[in-house]
Amino acid sequence: MKKTTVLLLCGVLGLCACRKDPETIVYKDAELSGEAVDVSGFDKGLKKIFVLNEGGMGSNNATLDFLRISDGNYVTSAFRKMNPSESAGLGDTGNDIAIHGDEVWIAVNNSGIVEVLSAKDETEIAAIAVPTPRCIAFDDRYAYVTSWAGAYATGSYDSGYYSVTDYKNPKGQVYRISLSTKKVEGSVEVGYQPEGIACFNGKLYVANSGGISSQLPPAYSYDNTVSIIDTESFKLAGTQEVEVNLKQVFSDGKGTIYVTNLGNFWDVHTALYAFPASDPSHVQRVGEGTIIKEEALHVSCAFLLEDTVYCIGTENEFDWSATHKYNVWSVHTEDVSTGKGKIELYPLELDGTPYGMAVVKGPGTLDTHYAIVGDAGDYFNPGSVSCYQLDFNENARIWSVTSGVCPGHFAVWQ
Repeated sequence: MKKTTVLLLCGVLGLCACRKDPETIVYKDAELSGEAVDVSGFDKGLKKIFVLNEGGMGSNNATLDFLRISDGNYVTSAFRKMNPSESAGLGDTGNDIAIHGDEVWIAVNNSGIVEVLSAKDETEIAAIAVPTPRCIAFDDRYAYVTSWAGAYATGSYDSGYYSVTDYKNPKGQVYRISLSTKKVEGSVEVGYQPEGIACFNGKLYVANSGGISSQLPPAYSYDNTVSIIDTESFKLAGTQEVEVNLKQVFSDGKGTIYVTNLGNFWDVHTALYAFPASDPSHVQRVGEGTIIKEEALHVSCAFLLEDTVYCIGTENEFDWSATHKYNVWSVHTEDVSTGKGKIELYPLELDGTPYGMAVVKGPGTLDTHYAIVGDAGDYFNPGSVSCYQLDFNENARIWSVTSGVCPGHFAVWQ
């Protein structure tokens, strides 16, 4: 009996001795190098932070950058470098980027394409035709893409010289794309010029802006509604008024829906609104009625990390001649019925033109977060991406790198 035990043990030890150590995965884009930055404080579970540079409308210069966490390299123009056969590059006007599994989905607005790439090496998986795509959300079967249904404006509203591709000014659509086949499987009409979209508990929440309709007769008004779609039937289930010119929408995964608005650039300011998915009619402006000053709660851009929304805003957003100072704040709405929740202001002032942001955590249980902020600069030349440590103390800028034109959209692969 003892002999048998010894033989079995030797066999097990032999198997263990022959087992190879796990191989280090080397992705095709490992050869791409860029500017090295300090990521020592980032959560080690992160793989990459993707940055979608919008480019200029009509200039066909949208680009994709990424920050590789393993070595801290910030790589520019990754799509073109990894897809040399795509001579036109990523396309005209990148409007949104989102991660599903190991895939990167990008809405390229003026090109009328949704690009699907490998998150591992930025190589193209599919290019899906969708008219003027705007923003992307997922459930376990589909990608959902908001669309202006082919309508877009060119020229200058201020000068009065502009044109719209469809004078009838159609309402927008939400397109449904199979995650497995990468084929469009229908659409649903929503409000005017839909922007952000979020999915929660079998429902889609779509932020309608009316960005074109506000400039056209007969109404000359922005949209102010959130369209709610049932994913099972893929039909409109309801509409909720919030505020004019809605932009981003987030679900915290626990039953709260957040919506930002851009205002009318005259007497309606930007803000963050919240309502319970169980009762969308109970809309509250976040922070209203609290000791936080109203002007501190403006929202130029926002980002959801887990169940917390981080925002960047400026006090004097209607004063275009001023040198703006931007502040960062966050909210975890614990009681949507009051709109107050847990609001935290970071004593951080940003110069320049913050155009988009992402927030990532530090390692372990440390209560340190990092804001990755895109600065559009003059909107025509390459912008910059900077990292700030949010620690309620110095909130120092850790690094800054040159990006593409208008770095406005971020997605984290982990």
